[in-house]
Order: sequence, then structure tokens, then C-alpha cells
Amino acid sequence: MVQLSTSAKKIPVYEKTIVPTKLFLVEGIGNEFFSNKHLILVAVLLPLVLIPFLGLSFWSYPIILLIDIFPVFIAYNVYYARFGKEVRDQKSLPGAKIEEYLTIKDADLKKVYSGKTKIPIETFFESYFDEKIDINGDMLEILEHRWDWASFVWTFTQFTFLVLQWIPETLWHSKKQDEDQVRDHYDRGDDFYAAFLGPRMIYTSGIITDLKDAESLETLQDNKLALVCDKINLKPGERLLDIGCGWGTLSAYAAGKGANVTGVTLGLNQAEYCRNAAKEKGVGEKVNILCMDYRDIPKEETFDKITCLEMSEHVGVIRYQGFLQQVKRLLNDDGVFFLQIAGLRRTWQYEDFMWGLFMAKYIFPGADASPPLNWVIEQLERAGFEVSSSDTIGVHYSATLFRWYINWLKNKDQIVKSYGTRWYRIFEFFLAYSAIIARQGSATCFQIVAHKNLNSVDRNQFINHRFQVPTK
Repeated sequence: MVQLSTSAKKIPVYEKTIVPTKLFLVEGIGNEFFSNKHLILVAVLLPLVLIPFLGLSFWSYPIILLIDIFPVFIAYNVYYARFGKEVRDQKSLPGAKIEEYLTIKDADLKKVYSGKTKIPIETFFESYFDEKIDINGDMLEILEHRWDWASFVWTFTQFTFLVLQWIPETLWHSKKQDEDQVRDHYDRGDDFYAAFLGPRMIYTSGIITDLKDAESLETLQDNKLALVCDKINLKPGERLLDIGCGWGTLSAYAAGKGANVTGVTLGLNQAEYCRNAAKEKGVGEKVNILCMDYRDIPKEETFDKITCLEMSEHVGVIRYQGFLQQVKRLLNDDGVFFLQIAGLRRTWQYEDFMWGLFMAKYIFPGADASPPLNWVIEQLERAGFEVSSSDTIGVHYSATLFRWYINWLKNKDQIVKSYGTRWYRIFEFFLAYSAIIARQGSATCFQIVAHKNLNSVDRNQFINHRFQVPTK
């Protein structure tokens, strides 16, 4: 029998924890043994089998090939996710029955998943949101044991979402689509987000500076605000453009350091909150909030510094190069661009995709520009930027999400009363699972400092403490 340390009704004690601790070192099925050659070979050879079987002419081969590519891709991934070789052998798992972790209330589900039969992770979270399943403990701890009771295989509903919603939205990204998705998400209610973001109202990763004591969420975010302004060498009197300013905390902070700030958000609630917050902090005259699509930012103005923290994911892959070209036009020749962006890892495991599709469906719809670092750097360089520095802050994000999760648990009664059990459970799962995902590197976050790649740029400004040689 597995011993879980907390019950579902008790908030776990995590006060001294910096980043949630790994319980099991498990690697799943991923690209290490995935063969693109085998996939291509199957797609190429299948028409040669189908043509004589169907009595078709050999000249129909190109048409059959085009028709079979997508089904073969799906079938190959379904098979590989279920029967492929794991990156490492799974060891040290408790081997407990699924009933130790979950209480399955739905009769049909109970017939299928019992004992050592694992439930697909997508089936679990959808059933949990629908209250067909309850968990026998703290969500974070249950998910730390997930390899003991869950499988990471494709389901029909995942493919339905992928084909009918995710792919069309990824290929389009109209202003109307982006506006609807952003306002449906971020205008849900400031109290909803305050329940986990806390008083800073910052929905991006904070920064750890103390490895001995667990810093508070507010300290992590204050560290980040200071670090961003330090990385861009922000000076009094400079003009800063904050694209995707959220609830305006960075905009107000930068204005407090003497900058003249323009913040841009599509959220109606966020824009009003930004203006009020700036006034309360005594910097209302230095902060101008524009409630508009990033594509509508006035072209007449240019800025000394531009920041974009975890908003460019919503730009979309198909429009990302255009976005960077726009940033370049808005930036002075000697200006600095700071980009903080979350993305999946290049060396993938199927669990990464299962989590990513959940996020696309429930948390950040339309945020398909969440790629590995090499893709982001390539886009920046193509747009005419030189990357001065890049830092991976995934573990910092895990610490931030972990603190958001604790806040969410503490505010359960308020959220359930105002928004219902379903929304509470969706974000309970999101925050707990994402803290693990960021810790283990399935998805991470990058802080990138860039500038125009011109001969005239003063690159001396980027010589900082990281290049100081320690004294003997």
C-alpha cells in the first residue's frame, strides 16, 4: 500500500520547500528511440500495398501518398506512444493499485480502470473536472506518483481537439480569434487570478535568489522585476514599451525607476486594473496603457527598451516573424529587447505533448508559439537581432508555480463559491502538474536579451558581472 502524506481535504505543509521535490526518477517514451525514417518508410510503402489491393493505376501513387500521410502519422504515434521503448527503465515506483490514488465514481470508468490497469492521463483529468473521479490526497503528491497509475497514450478526444481546433487556430491567428481567446481567459475576473497570483498580480515566472531559505512568491516576483530592468539597463527618462503588460506590475515598477512606460494588453479588465494600479503607486502620469492588439501599436513612436514577458506565445508560430519585425521597427537602433518566453523541450517525451494539449485547451488557448530555444533564436536572428544573452529559468518557474498552487489551495472555498468546482479543479491540476513539468524540463522558460545587429550598436553595455573573473 502506498502511503500518501496528505488527504484531499487538508492543505499540505510546504512552507520550507523552494522547488517541489522529485519522488521518482522516471523517464517515459520519447524521441530518443523514435524513428522518423521508419515513419517515412511506412508512409511511402503503404500506397504500394494499397494500389494493387484497390485495383488502381500506378499513376495514382502521388494521390494515395498525400491521402495516407496524415493517417499514417497518427497511427504511428498512437502505436509508438503505447509500445515504444522508454528513455530509461522505470524503477522505484510503488506498484500500487489505482484505487490507492483515485476514487473512480463513474461506473463505466470503474469497469475499465481498476487494480494495475493505468488510466490515460487525458481521461483522468477530463473525468476529474467532470467530478467522475476524485483524488485520494493532495493533487501535487498524486501527480508525483502519476507513473504508477496513469499512461501517456493518445486518446480519440485528443486527436479530435488537435485536428478540429488546435491546427486550424495555429494556421490562422486572426485579430478576432486572438481577442476572443485573450478576453475569455484574462477577463474571467481579477479575483480569480488574485487567488493564486497574490498581491503582485504577475502571471509570469519569478526568480529564485536564495537557495537556503524558501523565498515568498512576492519576493520571487520582486526579484524578477529588478532583474528585467537590470538586464535591459533601464535608465530614468527612457521610453519603455511593455507588450503584453498583463496587470501592469512591471510597467508601474519601471515607471517608479523613472522610465516613461507604454503598456499594451488586449484584456479589458487588465487595462483598467493597470491604470488604477499605476495611479495608486503614484506613477499614473508615467504609465500609458493601450488596450489593443499588438498589431495595432502605433507605428509613429519608437522606444529605447521593449519588454515582452510570456505574451509572444500567443502571437503564434505563423505570425512570429512578423511580430519580431514589428518589434524591430518600434525599437531605437541602440535599444534593447527583452523577451521572456515559455517553450517545450526539443528532446521530447509523449508526456510533454499530453500536458501541452491540456494547456492549449484549458489554460492558454492560441499560445502555439511555445517552441524550443533554437527556434526562438533562429527567428530573432532572421529578424535582424543579435542575442546578447539567454538564460533558462525553468526551475524558477517551477518554484513560482508551486507557490501559485499553494495560494490556490488556500482560496478553494472562495473559488468554488464564485466560479464552481470545475474551474477550481482545472487550475488545481494545471498549477500542480505545471510545477512538475517545469521542474523536470518538459517545458521551460527563457529570458533572452537582444538588440539590433547593427555595426553602430554599443555592445559594451552588455559587459556585466557574468563575465567578471573571480579573484584568487
